[in-house]
Amino acid sequence: MNVLKAVSMPAPKRLRDLIREIRSARTAADERAVVNKECATIRDSFRDQDNTYRCRNVAKLLYIHMLGYPAHFGQLECMKLIASARFTDKRIGYLGAMLLLDERQDVHLLITNSLKNDLSHQTQYIQSLALCTLGAICSVEMSRDLAGEVEKMIKSSNAYIKKKAILCAFGIIRKVPDLMEMFIPATRSLLNEKNHGVLLTAVCLITEMSEKSPDTLHHFRKLVPQLVRVLKNLIMAGYSPEHDVSGVSDPFLQVKILRLLRILGHNDSEASETMNDILAQVATNTDTSKNVGHAILYEIVLTIMGIQSEAGLRVLAVNILGRFLLNNDKNIRYVALNTLLRVVSADYNAVQRHRTTIVDCLKDPDISIRRRAIELSFALINHNNVRGMMKELLLFLETCDPEFKSDCCSNIVMAAAKYSPNKRWHIDTVFKVLTTAGNYIKGDVVTIAIQLVSETSSLHAYSVQQLFRFLRNDYTQQPLAQVAAWCIGEYGELINSVNIEEEEPLQVTEDEVITLLEKVLANNNSSVVTKEYVITALMKLSSRLSSCTSRLKKIITTYGSSTNVELQQRSVEYTNLFTRYDHLRPAVLERMPLIQAHPHSLEDTFTDDNEVNLLADSVSRTNVHNLAISPTQPTENGDILDIMSNGTPAAPPIQSNRGGGAIDLLDLLGDLGSDVPPVNNNTVLSPVGGNNFLDGFIQTTAPPNNFVNGASSLPVVTAFNKNGLIVEFICQRANNDATKTVINMKAANSSPFPMLDFVFQAAVPKSFQLNLQSPSGSVIPPVNAGTVTQLIELINPQKQPIRMRLKISYTQNGNTISEMGEVNTFPPELWQ
Repeated sequence: MNVLKAVSMPAPKRLRDLIREIRSARTAADERAVVNKECATIRDSFRDQDNTYRCRNVAKLLYIHMLGYPAHFGQLECMKLIASARFTDKRIGYLGAMLLLDERQDVHLLITNSLKNDLSHQTQYIQSLALCTLGAICSVEMSRDLAGEVEKMIKSSNAYIKKKAILCAFGIIRKVPDLMEMFIPATRSLLNEKNHGVLLTAVCLITEMSEKSPDTLHHFRKLVPQLVRVLKNLIMAGYSPEHDVSGVSDPFLQVKILRLLRILGHNDSEASETMNDILAQVATNTDTSKNVGHAILYEIVLTIMGIQSEAGLRVLAVNILGRFLLNNDKNIRYVALNTLLRVVSADYNAVQRHRTTIVDCLKDPDISIRRRAIELSFALINHNNVRGMMKELLLFLETCDPEFKSDCCSNIVMAAAKYSPNKRWHIDTVFKVLTTAGNYIKGDVVTIAIQLVSETSSLHAYSVQQLFRFLRNDYTQQPLAQVAAWCIGEYGELINSVNIEEEEPLQVTEDEVITLLEKVLANNNSSVVTKEYVITALMKLSSRLSSCTSRLKKIITTYGSSTNVELQQRSVEYTNLFTRYDHLRPAVLERMPLIQAHPHSLEDTFTDDNEVNLLADSVSRTNVHNLAISPTQPTENGDILDIMSNGTPAAPPIQSNRGGGAIDLLDLLGDLGSDVPPVNNNTVLSPVGGNNFLDGFIQTTAPPNNFVNGASSLPVVTAFNKNGLIVEFICQRANNDATKTVINMKAANSSPFPMLDFVFQAAVPKSFQLNLQSPSGSVIPPVNAGTVTQLIELINPQKQPIRMRLKISYTQNGNTISEMGEVNTFPPELWQ
C-alpha cells in the first residue's frame, strides 16, 4: 500500500510554476488563496516524511516568506536539509536558516553542531555556506563557541575561504566585542595579501575593530604606512580588467581604505602627516568625468577634513566640493552642499571663496538643494559680506516656497542683529522682512522688531513713519500690523516729525492715524493678538493725540461687549481709565522702558518641572505715588502680556519704587527670559489708603483670625532666618478642599534697625497653583516690635510634596538687600 501511495502521489509544483501563478493573481485575495493552498500542500509533504522533494518545498517556502507570509513551520525542515550530505540540500537549508532563524528561536541552538562540522568540511563551498550563515545569525553563545574555528580559517591559504572567514569575524565582533582580541593577531598580515577580496574584507574588519575600541585603534595606527602603500599601488597600477570600474582601479577598495585612514588619522598628527601625500595624489589623479571618481573624491574630502591635515590640503578638499557644485547632476550638488555645511567650521575662509556658487544654488529647481543652500548661506554671513548676502537672502525670501519663509525670516533677523553695520540698516532689514514674508513670520521676529525699535531712540521717528507707510499699503499682514501698532502707540506723536534724513516728511492728520488703526481693528482677518495690540495702541494715543480723545474712547468702548474675553477685558479696563481714573491716565500710558533681553528663562527654576507658575508680589504701600501701565511685547506663542490682563499666561510685573531700583516679579529667581518684558522703574502699585485700582480686579483678603493669633495644629515652618530677618509659615489645610493649603507668612525683625520696602515673592512648580494676597505692610519694625503678615493660598491637585522658591528684598540703613531661598520642609500632613 505504501508503495502504491508513493507512486500515486503527484510531484509537487515547481518553484518557477509557483512564482508564475502568484504573479498572475489579479487581486491580493487571489494571491493569498494561492499561497495558502501551496502552504497546505507543503505541510502535507512535510508530514509524509518524504525526502524526495523537501529541497523544492523549502525553496518555495522561502519565496513565500520573502513575500511576507508566515513560513516558520519550515524551520525544522531547514535543519534536516543542513544535515544532509548533498550540497544542493545544504545550500537551501543554510539559506532557509539565514532567513527563518534568529537567536530568539529555540531551533536556533540546534544548528550550532552542524555549523561546527561544516566549518571543518573538506569542500570549500560547504565551508563558505557555514561561514555565511554563522556571520548572519550568530548569537552570543554561538559566537563564543565557534570563534576559534573562524580564527583558524582566517589563516587559511585559500583566499576564497579567508575572505568569507574575515566577514564572519566581522559579524561576530559586532555581536560580541569582547572576542576582538582573538582576531587581532590574525589581521596583522592581511594587508599584505594580493587578493583584492581579502584586502577589502580585511579593511572592513580593521575599521570595525578601530571603531569599537580605542586601544585597538591605537594598535592599528601602526598600519597606516601599509595602507598608504596599498592605496598608492591602486592608483599607480596599470589597467587591470579584473578590478577596473569605469577606468578606476577597484574604487570599492579605495573608498574603504580612505575611510579607515580617516579613522586612524583623527586627532593623531603623526598618522595624519604620513597620509597627507597620498591623499593629495588621489585627489589630483582621480578621473572626475565618471560617477566612480566622484565617489572617491567625496571620500577624499571627508578624510582630509577628518584628520589633522595641512592647510593647503584642506583648501584642495573645499575646491573639490566647489567643482561638485558646478556639476549637472543634482545628487552631486546636494552632496557638495551637505558636505560644505559640515566642514564650514573647519575651514571658513576656503568655503567663503565659493560663496557666489552657493548663493546661485538658491535658485535651483530642486527643493533639497535649496534647503541645503539656504542653511549654508546663513553659515557664511559675516561682518564683511552681510550687506550683499542680505540682498540675496531677501530676494530668496520673496520667491521661496512657503515652507522656507518662517525659518528664513528668523535666521535673517538673527544674522542682521549679529552682523549689522549700523542701526539704520538693521531696522530697514527687519522692516523688509516684515513686509516681504507676510503672515509666515514667527512671533520671535515680532518681538525682536519691537525691541530693536525700542532701544534705538534716535530712530523712533523714522521707525514710526516707515511702519505707518507700510501699514497703510497693506494692513492684512498680521506681524507687520502688530509691530506697527505697537510703535504707533508708543511714538505716535513723532509721526509727523521732519527731522529725518533722506526721507520726505510724513504729513498725516491725527484722524488718519486713528482711521488706519480702526481699519486693522475692524478687519475680519485680523487675529485676536493683533486686535489686542491695536486696542492698546489706541489707548496709548489718547495721551499723545489729545484732540481725538473722545473718538478713541468711543472706539475702545465698542469692544466692551466683544465675545472675546481678552478684548472685552481690555476695553472695560481702558474705559475705566477714561472715567474713574482719568487723572491717572497720562502716568499709566507713559512710554515703555527699554526692553532688556536675558539669556535664561524662569522656566529653568525647578529641575523636575520645566515651567513654574508666577504668582504674586507683595509691594510696599508707603512709597506708592505713581502707576504706569503699558502694553508689552508678545510671547513666542502670540500672547500679549499686559499688566491689566487677567487672561494672560503669567501675572504681570508689579513693582515698588524703592531707592535701589524696581524689583520685577518675573525676575524672582534671578534669570529673566528674553520673552518676558520688563516694566518701568517708576511702575508701582497705585492704591493708596486701601483703595485698590480697578475695584474687583485686584483682590485683598485678610488673614483668618486663627492665623493672626498664631493658632495652627501643624508645626511652624521657618522659611528664612538671616541677618535678623525671620520668615515663618503657619500652615493649615482648607476645610472644604483637600488639595488646598492656606499659609500665613509672618516676617519679624530682630535687628536694631527697621526694614523698609519689604517685598516677599514666591514661585512653585507648574503642577501647583499659588495665590499671594496683599501684605499687611511694607515696614518691619526693629527688635521684634511688630510683624508683616501675608496670606498664601496653595492648591496641590496632584498631592505632591510642596516646594517653594522665595525672593525677599528690603532696605535697611540705606542699603537694598535681596535674598533668595527654597523651602521644602513643609509638614507631610499638608499633602497626604
